[in-house]
Amino acid sequence: MKTDVLQIGGHTLSSRFFIGTGLFPNPFVQKEAIKASGAQVLTFAIRRINLASTEDDSILQHLEDDKYIYLPNTSGARTADEAVRIARLARASGLSDWIKVEISVNERTLLPDPIETLKATEILVKEGFTVLPYTSDDPVICKRLEEAGAAAVMPGAAPIGTGLGILNPYNLGLIVEEAGVPIIVDAGLGSASDVTQAMELGVSGVLMNTPVAKAKDPVRMAKAMSLAIEAGRLSYLSGRITKKRYASASSGLEQFKLK
Repeated sequence: MKTDVLQIGGHTLSSRFFIGTGLFPNPFVQKEAIKASGAQVLTFAIRRINLASTEDDSILQHLEDDKYIYLPNTSGARTADEAVRIARLARASGLSDWIKVEISVNERTLLPDPIETLKATEILVKEGFTVLPYTSDDPVICKRLEEAGAAAVMPGAAPIGTGLGILNPYNLGLIVEEAGVPIIVDAGLGSASDVTQAMELGVSGVLMNTPVAKAKDPVRMAKAMSLAIEAGRLSYLSGRITKKRYASASSGLEQFKLK
């Protein structure tokens, strides 16, 4: 496991857990849950941040004593132009040159717009951003985003906040198989078993907010998700047995057959 490292945007990460900072009941629970998660990368919607005074922002000031990589996201953007403008504002304010491109046009499903997401990714990569686009679990668009220069690609397992789990494991498996950059599952997971399944498919990490923040005990859930990520990654690296149609005795029945 010491040689199993995750690298994104020139950073070597020890944690494969990317965690969102919204929806927590209060700042204390938020901070304790983040600590329990072991996450290094924190994401938040830029529209919730006071860009005129980020050092005094209520979301960030509770984390000022800790060292994290901030991944601002463009939640609320409906076009590539809006997402690019939001990203530029975030960088100009000194928040980060990492950006999670998130563009949705349907308020009911919040599914990402693949065309606008690709446009924004192309522009921001050229401007020197470390771009992590949130997209659908379509192997073709994921590959296009990689080719556009995305540092990692973040397909959703299901619509944001639904907790439905992985709706299409086949597609996620294909995405991982074809990828030359880290694949981070973002959105739709609900439980530790969902997380383990995602990691066993070979993804590089998981981004979550709602399943932790809205749990009855967010701190314990953060720890559970962290352990699930570790277990799933270990399982993937170990190589599971081949599935068979019929039973195969582990004791070796051949030795008991009468001669």
